[in-house]
Amino acid sequence: MVFLAAPVFGQTIAITGGKIAIGDGSAPIDNGTVVISNGKIVAAGRNVAVPPGAERVDASGKWVTPGLIAGFSRLGLIEVESEGSTNDSSAKSPFSAAIDVAPAINPLASPVAVSRAGGVTRAFVAPAVDGDIFAGQGAVIDLGGDMGPVMRARAFQFVELGEAGASQAGGSRAASHLLFRAMLREAQDYARNPAAYDGRSRDNLLLRADAEALGPVINGSVPLFIHVERASDILQALDLRKEFPALKPVLVGASEGWMVADQIAAAKVPVIASALNDLPSVFERLNATQSNIGRMRKAGVTVAIGMIGDNEAHQLRYTPQYAGNLVALQKMPGAAGLDWGAAFATITSAPAEAVGMGQMMGSLKPGRVGDVVIWSGDPLELSSTPEAVYIDGVKQSLETRQTRLRDRYRSLAPGPLPKAYDR
Repeated sequence: MVFLAAPVFGQTIAITGGKIAIGDGSAPIDNGTVVISNGKIVAAGRNVAVPPGAERVDASGKWVTPGLIAGFSRLGLIEVESEGSTNDSSAKSPFSAAIDVAPAINPLASPVAVSRAGGVTRAFVAPAVDGDIFAGQGAVIDLGGDMGPVMRARAFQFVELGEAGASQAGGSRAASHLLFRAMLREAQDYARNPAAYDGRSRDNLLLRADAEALGPVINGSVPLFIHVERASDILQALDLRKEFPALKPVLVGASEGWMVADQIAAAKVPVIASALNDLPSVFERLNATQSNIGRMRKAGVTVAIGMIGDNEAHQLRYTPQYAGNLVALQKMPGAAGLDWGAAFATITSAPAEAVGMGQMMGSLKPGRVGDVVIWSGDPLELSSTPEAVYIDGVKQSLETRQTRLRDRYRSLAPGPLPKAYDR
C-alpha cells in the first residue's frame, strides 16, 4: 500500500550526529545537527542547539543532506513512455506556449516513488514539443507522498532551438530563430494592447492564450529554459537579450558549453547541463565531453545537472551518480571535474538558483523547505542509499512498486501465489 504522508504542523525534528552537507558548495561538516520546525529548516551545522521537546533522530555514522533537486525532468507526466494514454509530455495542440503541465502531473506515478526513494525531493518538470518550438510552461514539484505535488506552476517556459527547434520550425535553424523572435514580438504586441490583439490570423502566429503566456517571459518575471547543445546555438541564445533585454534565459543541455564558457559567464546565464553527454551521438554534440561542467564552472558559469534526453521521466535517482562522476574526474589526467561541495551543489542549490528559488529550497540554510535526506554513506558514492527522506519536514515512505515486488517474491512459501494487486 502506498503511504500518503500528511503534514504534522508545528513538529520540530532534530537530526543529530551526522556528517552534514549544507548544499551550498561548502565542504561537509562532521558531527552536525539539523533542526526542522514547521516544515522549514531552522538551523544546520556544528554546535547547533536542540530545541526542548524536539523529536531526536540519531544520524551518527550517516550523512545528512538537503533533498536532491532534478534540474530537468518529465517526472509525473509519463508512466510508460510508449503507451500514449500514460504519456502527457507532449500534444498535437493548437496551443504552444500556453500549455501548462501542472494539471497533468500524477503524484502517484511509479517513477515519483522511485525517485523519492533515491533521495530526490523536488523536480523541475518540463513539457516536450510536438509541432512547435515552444513546448509550454513547466512546473516545480515536490515528491511528497500526497496529492498536492505542485510547488510552483508556470515556473518557467521551455523552448527548443538547435536541432530540435530546427525540425519543429520546418528544417533549419534560421527558420527556428526567425519564428522564435516573431513569436516574442507578437507577445510584446499583445502585452501593449491585449484588446487589439486578434489572435492567430494571417499575420499572427500565436493564439491569444500563447501570447499571454509569453508576457512574463518578455518582462523577465518567468525564466526561459532554452534547449541548445551546439556552441554556435548557445551564442545565438545569448544574443537574444540584445533584442529582448529583460529575458532571463537558462541554457538546458549545453553539451558544447565549455567552448563558449567565457561568454556564458559574462552574460551571467545559468546552465542546466546534461552530465553524461560525452560522445558525438548527434551532430550538435560533436564536441561533447564529460569535462563540460567542470570547464564551465571553472570559467565562472553557474551550472546545475539536468537529464534532458536521458531517462528524464524515470531515472532521476541517477542524479547523485552523475554528480559523483564530476568528483571522480578530478583524478583523471587532463579532465576537469569538481570538488565534492561544488559537485553536490549541482544537484541541490544550483538548480534552485537557476529558477530564482534559491531562497526557498536547495540547501540546509535557515528558512528553506524542510527537505532532508539521511544517507547510509557519502551520497555521491554508488554504495550509499537513503535511509530516511523528509519533505517539508514530513518523513516519507521509501516503499516503491519495486520494493513491494521484491518483498512479495523474495521468500515465498509453498502454496497459492500472492494476489497480484494487494493494496
